[in-house]
Amino acid sequence: MIESNRLILRKLTHKDFSELAKMLKDIEVMYAWEHIFSDAQITAWIDDQIKRYREQGIGYLLAIDKQTNQVVGQIGLHQTINLERAWELGYILRKDHWAKGYATEGAKACIDYAFNVLNADKVICDIRPQNTPSIAVAKRLGMKRVGEFIKRYNGKDMAHNIFEINKTEETT
Repeated sequence: MIESNRLILRKLTHKDFSELAKMLKDIEVMYAWEHIFSDAQITAWIDDQIKRYREQGIGYLLAIDKQTNQVVGQIGLHQTINLERAWELGYILRKDHWAKGYATEGAKACIDYAFNVLNADKVICDIRPQNTPSIAVAKRLGMKRVGEFIKRYNGKDMAHNIFEINKTEETT
């Protein structure tokens, strides 16, 4: 579990299916992915995170507002070898919790966790060029665009920008 001022980030379980469906079945939330998830894909998503917890110690985590106990989204880290061996940051928030600072706050807590607990030298993030809100979060975190690549996802080639923050550049 990771905590920030307003958030608790905890591991996903299959009991979180309906909360995840509120995000993963919302086309406005999933526009950068260019599809919504089916029930089977949501179950597979949870299974993938549980596997990551077992193999990597962390994955996407359920982000819960401490005051209201409402789920605001998912934020987390996982190891990636698509580009290089690195810790990758991700965040998906429910639409009704956009523009409240949750993504930045939770992502910052995850970056701190990566540097201080996982002993990472850097954290990366890959973001679609048209996903300007996510790019703004990465920039607020002090991440810098360091490249781009094409990710093959769901049968499509999708352009992604690569953002990165090094441990020596971490903001306080």
